[in-house]
Amino acid sequence: MSTQSTPILSVLTEDLLIRVNEKLVQDSDRKIWRLICKEFHRVDSITRKTLRVLHVEFLPTLLKNYTNLHTLDLSVCPCIEDGTIILLLHRVDHSMWARNLKFLNLSRANGLKFAGLEMLVGACKGLESVDVSYCCGFGDREAAAISGCGGLKELRMDKCLGVSDVGLAKIVVGCGRLVRLSLKWCMEISDLGVELLCKKCLELKFLDVSYLKVTSDSLRSIAALPKLEDLAMVGCPLVNDVGLQFLENGCPLLQKVDVSRCDCVSSSGLNALISGHNGLLQIDAGYTISELSANFVECMQELKNLNAIIIDGARVSDTVFQTISNNCRSLIKIGLSKCTGVTNMGIMQLVSGCVNLKTINLTCCRSITDAAISAIADSCRNLLCLKLESCNMITEKSLEQLGSHCTLLEELDLTDCFGINDRGLERLSRCSRLLYLKLGLCTNISDTGLSYIASNCSQLHELDLYRCMGIGDDGLAALSSGCKKLRKLNLSYCIEVTDKGMESLGYLEELSDLELRALDKITGVGLTALVIRCKRLTYLDLKHCGKVDDTGFWALSYYSRNLRQINLSYCSITDMALCMVMGNLTRLQDADLVHLRNVSVEGFDLALRACCVRIKKVKLVAALGFLLSSEVLGILHARGCRIRWD
Repeated sequence: MSTQSTPILSVLTEDLLIRVNEKLVQDSDRKIWRLICKEFHRVDSITRKTLRVLHVEFLPTLLKNYTNLHTLDLSVCPCIEDGTIILLLHRVDHSMWARNLKFLNLSRANGLKFAGLEMLVGACKGLESVDVSYCCGFGDREAAAISGCGGLKELRMDKCLGVSDVGLAKIVVGCGRLVRLSLKWCMEISDLGVELLCKKCLELKFLDVSYLKVTSDSLRSIAALPKLEDLAMVGCPLVNDVGLQFLENGCPLLQKVDVSRCDCVSSSGLNALISGHNGLLQIDAGYTISELSANFVECMQELKNLNAIIIDGARVSDTVFQTISNNCRSLIKIGLSKCTGVTNMGIMQLVSGCVNLKTINLTCCRSITDAAISAIADSCRNLLCLKLESCNMITEKSLEQLGSHCTLLEELDLTDCFGINDRGLERLSRCSRLLYLKLGLCTNISDTGLSYIASNCSQLHELDLYRCMGIGDDGLAALSSGCKKLRKLNLSYCIEVTDKGMESLGYLEELSDLELRALDKITGVGLTALVIRCKRLTYLDLKHCGKVDDTGFWALSYYSRNLRQINLSYCSITDMALCMVMGNLTRLQDADLVHLRNVSVEGFDLALRACCVRIKKVKLVAALGFLLSSEVLGILHARGCRIRWD
């Protein structure tokens, strides 16, 4: 009788492996899974539905391997242009990977033009969602190519600066089943285009016309949309109260409206909107109305189902808060940033009735004290987000109340709250679910306070310590030990941090965004220790780090291959190191290179040549505009690179 055991993988059916694979949520876990063996890799290939590509050269191979994709994201993949699409369609059988594709993200693909877009759309006949936002060079021809997606339900065209009413007309005629459309910053679109849109696309549920030069006539057209639920028109300077009055008797299903920063809209316009839609769920009128009139407060009594209101920048009173408290019991979000007239009594009245609040923004409400925060903590036990930037009168007592009662808190902004100290952070650390914490300009905290946070808030994703002068290497050591999930960290102007601190940060392997501006005690040794371990960095700010020498930048160019944005302004980098950084970092798309005193004109010229194929934004000293070769500048412009002259 054989005693040889049966390999466990041989008894696991494909169906069972697929079910196991579906339980893997984190990208890191899925990556480990597919590296274990060929069978696991095959299962991953047939089950993967979403693909986000970082390197264009790997795109053909990836599409050969993953043939059941629903979503393809090329938004962070540099150098997508017509030639890329032509090569892709010829080298890879698109009948395989394109047949199930529903969602295509081409955001910032400035190199892609009409020919390539038309071919891509033609190959992916089942597309339902397309994102071409921030393709600033897109015009009416590219819009015509998109119009070939007859089954399109969602389209984002934010900042497609060349698209006019003509291009929009082609889209709405070809894509009559659109449900969601964003035209933010499409400056050439006028009332005429919006009118045709509203006649042809009657299925629209979401529409964003923010920052367009449309007038109230567009709102007359929009009012005819029978299924519209969500309307955003931020920063529309020509829209006034008359336009909102058109909406009063239109859009019967309207639930959300954003009229923030619309200078010509007043309380009377909002009154009309509310009177026709007392079922509104969300209103954003931030920096639109200077004062809440008595009529507006009276109208608010009808908004029994309101769950979010933003009135940033308005003058308010205790009466307003009492009205909201009595009538808007379903409220879960309120924005009061930079509002005048916010008092402790007003906040107490607000939270006495609105006990379900989860998000409260009190930025720059400078009269708020510990009494108001205590009332919030006592009433709003499900609070998730609290913003208290520049609320200078709050102290450690507020954090003690939050730590005791708001244990579900995920986001807290204490920027410029100089009454916060280490003892307060100790109390706050009871909020163990914190994900986002801002402590910038809190000058009375030290490594001791940071250690409390690090030891108890292990889920922390983002931490801002901007100009926290008391933070040094010991605090970073505690942070690297306790907050392994940290992704974004701002240490700018934390001048006590040295190379030892950089070595500690190297153990934060999920770190992607790091700001180290003006840390004059770190050198090339510290930067090397950091980048050797932090392989996921995508954004790095080294501005004014004058003691980092070329050894650090050489290490950066070798290890930080995922970097997409970097600031090297006022650094001591030389010609050769700059060429290595700009040439080796193949995913780099945005670079600030101002006042590099050790780099010659020839050095800049060579560095820009090394990255001109993929770089999308670069910031340079204005004088270089007259010194750099016209050939290099011509290539950058032809590739769609935006040069910012300082």
